[in-house]
Amino acid sequence: MFQSIALTVGLRYTRAQRQNHFISFISLISMLGLVLGVTVLILVLSVMNGFDRELRQRILGMVPHATVQTAEPIMHWQEPAALALQIEGVLGAAPFVHSQGMFNNRGRVQPVLLHGIEPAAEAQVSILPNYMVAGSVDDLKAGEFNILMGDLLARQLGARIGDKVTLFLPEASLTVAGIMPRLKRFTLVGLFKVGAELDANLAIMHISDASRLKRLGGGAEGLRLKLDDLFKAPQVAQQVAFELPGQYWTNDWTRTHGSLFQAIQLERRMLGLLLMLVIAVAAFNIVSTLVMLVVEKQADIAILRTLGASQRDVMGIFIVQGSVIGVLGTLIGTLLGVVLALNITAIVDWAEHAFGFKVLSADVYFISYFPSHVLLEDVLVISLSSFVLCVLATLYPAWRASRVEPAEVLRHE
Repeated sequence: MFQSIALTVGLRYTRAQRQNHFISFISLISMLGLVLGVTVLILVLSVMNGFDRELRQRILGMVPHATVQTAEPIMHWQEPAALALQIEGVLGAAPFVHSQGMFNNRGRVQPVLLHGIEPAAEAQVSILPNYMVAGSVDDLKAGEFNILMGDLLARQLGARIGDKVTLFLPEASLTVAGIMPRLKRFTLVGLFKVGAELDANLAIMHISDASRLKRLGGGAEGLRLKLDDLFKAPQVAQQVAFELPGQYWTNDWTRTHGSLFQAIQLERRMLGLLLMLVIAVAAFNIVSTLVMLVVEKQADIAILRTLGASQRDVMGIFIVQGSVIGVLGTLIGTLLGVVLALNITAIVDWAEHAFGFKVLSADVYFISYFPSHVLLEDVLVISLSSFVLCVLATLYPAWRASRVEPAEVLRHE
């Protein structure tokens, strides 16, 4: 009986024309606020999820998940690499030599991070071969001093494929002319583009050339490791260092890029909380709508009560009305938010081309485009939270309606 009266009368009141148009206006504003809050929350969280995904796939696809190093150069890296691959959680292992320097080309100077790699083993630990836009990783030949650059770094230097660029190393050499900086000429043979800050500051060379520059006698500084679980990087790296013969120390992505990952997670939580407050404000606007509706419908409530409707029936009527607003606003907002989140990258690209501006620059941000990743659990949590807030917002006005005394109201009719 409760469901039939509440549902039938509540839906009829929802569709009925209001005597007070201001109530209809407040109802519309409440619904629009709910739609906007749900839409923006889904969109923002999807973008933050996209940044999180790109951090893992692109940045952490180029930088090592973990490294193990030793004080002495590793002359035969295949043996420790084979031992590392036997440890659970290690998917790939490859040698490396890291350095820093400064490139000079046609009067332009840019600082650079230098990675010496073994081309044949690089695909085991890096996404670099998949993001070459010119040339190939295989163009790096031992002794030829060829180099690969990020496309943004090459543009900043004004360098093209086949150009000779000069590398200045942060150490000095004693010559007959006095103390001179160490420098070496390289041939640019390839460009890569991962859409991240690494495009502007990373250069790749053959590990034998990098070893000669750092005077390591042809050896490697350590091993780069690719892991199946990024969040176990410190523990797995320690286990690898323990299993390998000799003295090794470790490093991992949580030290080099962990702060960026933590910042994204913190921003995601804070933005979610703030935007949920927007939904809460929109939901509790329903309180104002229903309170004014109770005042307008006091005579109807009194008549229903005299016809036998209980206080519970009256509460159900107004809960149905507020819930209808919540359901419609939540459904429309969810649909709009998911559609925008799935197409935000294309929308931003169109806006950039149409209006001639750049939203994300690779010089400033770690990626140069708007990512988006819609998670079903986020959509469900937002939708359910919005609906629950709307239902809670109906309880007080519904209780007020159930307390209307029919005799007091009908005495003045």
